[in-house]
Amino acid sequence: MAWENQTFNSDFILLGIFNHSPLHTFLFTLVLVIFTVACMGNTAMVLLIYLDTQLHTPMYFLLSQLSLMDLMLICTTVPKMADNFLSDRKSISLAGCGTQIFLYVSLLGAECFLLATMAYDRYAAICQPLRYPILMSQKICALMAASSWILGSIDGIIVIIVAMSFPYCGGREIPHFFCDVPALLTLSCRNTKTFEQIMFSCCVIMLVFPVAIIIASYTRVILAVLRMGSGEGHHKAFATCSSHLMVVGMYYGAAMFIYMRPMSERSPIRDKMVSAFYTILTPMLNPLIYSLRNREISRAFLKVLGRGKAAEQMA
Repeated sequence: MAWENQTFNSDFILLGIFNHSPLHTFLFTLVLVIFTVACMGNTAMVLLIYLDTQLHTPMYFLLSQLSLMDLMLICTTVPKMADNFLSDRKSISLAGCGTQIFLYVSLLGAECFLLATMAYDRYAAICQPLRYPILMSQKICALMAASSWILGSIDGIIVIIVAMSFPYCGGREIPHFFCDVPALLTLSCRNTKTFEQIMFSCCVIMLVFPVAIIIASYTRVILAVLRMGSGEGHHKAFATCSSHLMVVGMYYGAAMFIYMRPMSERSPIRDKMVSAFYTILTPMLNPLIYSLRNREISRAFLKVLGRGKAAEQMA
């Protein structure tokens, strides 16, 4: 009981990723720039897809959900990291740590299932064009998106309940810039091997199963595209699919590296670098990849920009 009272009355210390050296100050400023670009880019994607009726299709609806998840993901980690760096406090409460873990794990899980749904959408559009309105109706599309959010949240609830049940009677210093479960478990004074095995099994479901769906979908898509006679059809299909595959490769590669390795093989420095890649850099790259390689998004942006200029001229 004394340990429980001490744990719940104490804060954890996030060791962070930067110190106050000139180089790290520059890197921290770069992270803030990336954070700003990511927030602006993902917010713009959500608003463009919502405002432009021509983008009210299953593909763009799912893309808006991906942008919303990316926006929430980067806002889960970077603001607290920036606050700790600028204030030099480096502390996070138990409730704050639990909230970070829940949001982080839930959003990662939701993105896993959403990316698989997006791959299925491309398979249905290219391989089953006549049945596409039935296979990806508005109701089915909304149900798939909602299922991604729900399944991700269930994973987050399970992980946070188990992670917060461990006694953390060692040091309070978490070797990370946010409350990541593998980093937090290094502080536990109880054997976490069983939980690590459960977490590995969850990762197989949350990562490998969606990847299998993505590989199967895009194998069919590539075969269908190669059989197309139109050069323009080739280009459009490959442009859309290659954008998605770039996102999938970055996201799943980094996530598997972090969560599907045993604790004995982990390096705090390596884990922080890889985590920074897919929690900070990837949310910025996703809207850029989709917008720069997508004519419809570019058209919608120019359309909204044109309306803004017209309004200024009228004023």
